[in-house]
Amino acid sequence: MVDANSTSEADSIDSAKAFTYANFRNYLFARFFTTLAVQMQSVAIGWQVYAATGDPLDLGLIGLAQFLPFIILVLPAGQIADRMNRKLILMGCYAVETICAILLLSFTLSGMTEVWPVFAVLVLFGGARAFAMPTSQAITPNLVPRVAFPNAVAINSSSSHVATIAGPALGGVMYVAGPEVVYSTVGIVLAVSVFLMARVRLPQVVRSNEPATWHTVLEGLRFIQSRPVILGAISLDLFAVLFGGAVALLPAFASDVLKIGPEGLGILRTAPAVGAMLTGVVLAYYPIERQVGRWLFGGVAVFGLAILVFGVSSSFFLSLAALTVMGAGDMVSVYIRHLLVQLETPDEIRGRVSAVSAVFIGASNELGEFESGATAAWFGLVPAVIVGGIATLGVTAIWVRIFPVLYSMDRLPGQQKV
Repeated sequence: MVDANSTSEADSIDSAKAFTYANFRNYLFARFFTTLAVQMQSVAIGWQVYAATGDPLDLGLIGLAQFLPFIILVLPAGQIADRMNRKLILMGCYAVETICAILLLSFTLSGMTEVWPVFAVLVLFGGARAFAMPTSQAITPNLVPRVAFPNAVAINSSSSHVATIAGPALGGVMYVAGPEVVYSTVGIVLAVSVFLMARVRLPQVVRSNEPATWHTVLEGLRFIQSRPVILGAISLDLFAVLFGGAVALLPAFASDVLKIGPEGLGILRTAPAVGAMLTGVVLAYYPIERQVGRWLFGGVAVFGLAILVFGVSSSFFLSLAALTVMGAGDMVSVYIRHLLVQLETPDEIRGRVSAVSAVFIGASNELGEFESGATAAWFGLVPAVIVGGIATLGVTAIWVRIFPVLYSMDRLPGQQKV
């Protein structure tokens, strides 16, 4: 089996610079444009749906519509990522997302007054994400040598957050001209992603011809269960972000609390990504090498505290600062979790392990959005966010007790045995 990880770590010092590898660059830009387009689209969908109904529960349903197909398909998708060409899978996923943008454009041009067609498109979009997420995580180690992988993770995360910064801002500005402008631009950008992904060349890998069964599908879950450090890291992210889904309520906060328009919403949506991007740049040059466990829990704790500040704020600039700090804390935990999962996992099951990790991430994001929308409908916007921040801090404290080996971990895998 040929794997980029098998490349000698005695390569020149340039081998630590992931951006020098053409395949990684093509993949990086394809993922960047995909993230940019999806973020632009999310602003348009959130504002369009809330403007049509005025119900914060519908903002939660946006997340739920994507989560349900995701949770059903992601484990089989991990199996497919371990058996088929990962490049072709990602090309197909980006093509389906392009179709989703075209459908949203057609609905808008037809003068849509009901929101259920949007939810139907998001179900299709969630299905595409179910295949894209584990495949995208599993493909990165195939594009660079092992010595360059931490650098690749930092660059990948930073570029993704740059797209997350630019996407909502662009989407908010374009929305002033109409949602149809946003959706048509999104369709073009996603088509560019398909083209860039087609330029990626993967090393020849001998895939398993073992019959696909539920036993093999669940191999990733068994692997994670046998690694308490990995289980603790991804479950911490699940429950912390599940209760801290304040971002889903930003359209309502922008409209009802802060009294700003879609342009202001776009700026708010960029704030977490600004914090995450700046943190990612720092990590690319100064990676975390010691007291990894404490950094992980510290990042989640900062995330929870920032949510509390955002919840009590009625100032646009204080809210902006809180969201920026929230993104920085989240980036630290994402960086460490991703390194733990990928460095500990053999390539032959990396897709399935990434699929299980994606279940946790998807549950925390989309299900967290639904939880935030539901609690906001029941208790009000501000109480829902405050309770979410407190719950995130509580989860952090509990996980320190449940996974002491994770909290006390000093170095990442490959540096020192935990």
